[in-house]
Amino acid sequence: MTGPAKGKSAKPIPVAQLGYEQARDELIEVVTTLEHGGLDLDASLALWERGEALATRCEEHLTGARDRIEAALSPGEDDEDEEFDDSDSDED
Repeated sequence: MTGPAKGKSAKPIPVAQLGYEQARDELIEVVTTLEHGGLDLDASLALWERGEALATRCEEHLTGARDRIEAALSPGEDDEDEEFDDSDSDED
């Protein structure tokens, strides 16, 4: 076994530090482990919570990538919005 499986004996890497591929691969392993069963309730809950955090991390990466793609496809629009926002704050 590779990557996350090694983390079972050592302290797992904090989810916030994982890249998309690392989080996705560990999430797949978590789901597989939960599907096979055989864990006690506390271990299952801990694994479920880790899986939820991994899924959220993957979504954060995907949202960030989507935002970067949209920004690259429509350059300049954010600049115009910022200029408008700055002019509103000058009126105060």
